[in-house]
Amino acid sequence: MVRKASLQLNKSVGVGQQDTSIFADLKALFKGLVLISNVLPVFTGFWLALYFTNTSLADQWQLLLITIVGSTLLMGGALILNNWYDVDIDTVMKRTQHRPTVTGNISLRVVLWLGISLSVIGQLLLLFTTVEAAVYGFIGWITYVVFYTMWTKRRYTWNTLVGSVSGAVTPLIGWAAVEPASHIVPIILFLILFVWQMPHTYAIAIKKYDEYKAAKVAMLPVVRGIDVAKRQMVLYIACLLPLPFFLIDLGISFVLIALVLTIGWLVLAITGLYTKKNQQWIQRMFLYSLNYLMLVFLLMIVVTTF
Repeated sequence: MVRKASLQLNKSVGVGQQDTSIFADLKALFKGLVLISNVLPVFTGFWLALYFTNTSLADQWQLLLITIVGSTLLMGGALILNNWYDVDIDTVMKRTQHRPTVTGNISLRVVLWLGISLSVIGQLLLLFTTVEAAVYGFIGWITYVVFYTMWTKRRYTWNTLVGSVSGAVTPLIGWAAVEPASHIVPIILFLILFVWQMPHTYAIAIKKYDEYKAAKVAMLPVVRGIDVAKRQMVLYIACLLPLPFFLIDLGISFVLIALVLTIGWLVLAITGLYTKKNQQWIQRMFLYSLNYLMLVFLLMIVVTTF
């Protein structure tokens, strides 16, 4: 009945709107913004590996293409499997009720096989780069799909620590496609992403506190309170302060700009300890965290280009 009604609705709204609906469903299924934010560190890791090995991008464009496509498909498959497994949670939470797994626009069986297929194809493509890059990709995939989504997310407040590993390996994938990721630069990129994801995720959890509580997801603000999460956000952001100094080879301008951005985020986090207007403050924290990551990683590319 639902499928028949959907078909009738599609006929009535016209082709243009139907295409828009399909695009919206796919964007929600792949978690478009999350996917893009994970692809950027892969490229940054690859780019910096070329820079530190004095290798031309023109000579390695095919390797770059395979690395980006492979990692994107692998991460996309992981995100789709997360949607498939979390459909019961997504049904309760308002922010995820538009996903096609909830609306029924795409059947759960199709979602499952799509997630598996893209994961396998992505993993195989990474094997055409280096084994080390493929290993990092697999670590990210199994951490996110199994250890985070299926094991810790619903049970433990430290689920965010587990989930942070999956996002933090992305620059290692890019770097390892060019050469072994034993250099200090990819290690620091891993640490920046790992630490960054903690306050970023807590910001989302505070912002959507009522929804996570209704869905019974064991996020730190829900289980231990918003004040505890606020204090931990300050600590994690403070841990970012020394990391740019380990990237001094990128130039003093990078170190100073990254340091200023981190201090600005830290100051904003500290003000949250004294405010009662949590929603206004957490929205600023959320937006700052997104811009912080994009600016820092784009800055790494810019300073090594000119």
